[in-house]
Amino acid sequence: MIIKSENFNLKQIADSGQCFRMLEIDKDTYSLVAFDRYIELKQIDDETIELSCDEDEYKEIWHNYFDMDYDYSHIYKRLISGDDEFLRDAASFGKGIRILQQDPFEILISFIISQNKNIPAIMSSIEAISRMFGEEKASGSRTYYTFPSPKALSMVSLEELREAKLGYRDKYVQNAARLVASGELDLNLLKKSDPRVAFKELNNLLGVGPKVANCISLFGLHHLEMVPVDVWIKRSIEEVYDNKFDWDEYEGYAGIVQQYMFYYMRFGYNKED
Repeated sequence: MIIKSENFNLKQIADSGQCFRMLEIDKDTYSLVAFDRYIELKQIDDETIELSCDEDEYKEIWHNYFDMDYDYSHIYKRLISGDDEFLRDAASFGKGIRILQQDPFEILISFIISQNKNIPAIMSSIEAISRMFGEEKASGSRTYYTFPSPKALSMVSLEELREAKLGYRDKYVQNAARLVASGELDLNLLKKSDPRVAFKELNNLLGVGPKVANCISLFGLHHLEMVPVDVWIKRSIEEVYDNKFDWDEYEGYAGIVQQYMFYYMRFGYNKED
């Protein structure tokens, strides 16, 4: 099926650091595994995406996954009409980014794994635990592996987790999976909670610090006001704003602003311009 949006770009979403199972398989074409489903997406033009699913599956899963009910054009227009030249450029450069509504457990584990790893290594580890502990499924001629459930991952030994090349993160993954599987950590409840409460609980988990807690909050709980601060965001705050950027000016959508800044700093910004 076909969907149209002025603010939906597959490459920008895939490269925005929020999703690790969205892979380019051909020019302007991506595969994606999420919520136990496999889909292929093709960027036809700047405003048109073709999806390999029918309308019923789109309504059931992908409409919400791609956050189609949120008005990104409103945020984009607000930024490009503002006085901040850097944010005007960042929003214009990454106008197709959307904050995906991903599975909270997958995001919890993915960002625990992400610590001190580059993106290819993160993707490799996530694919490994999916192959080892998820379910094998087929979509047409394609075979894919679902992300393991909390119960399945909670029963895996540290020795087995080490085979997925998680390194010192294996015990953090095991602990998080057991907490979710037992119900002691209720991610769906945290999704409905005050973002500050959710952040505090996530930040108290073994092996989770402020940056990872913010990533889980933004990308897994869809708390759009949360701001993960990585090397790219630190660099933008230091170089562009002399450490005086005020996130409170973007209350309620600072996480979207962060994504524009991250993507622009990583792929488009030139200090000499």
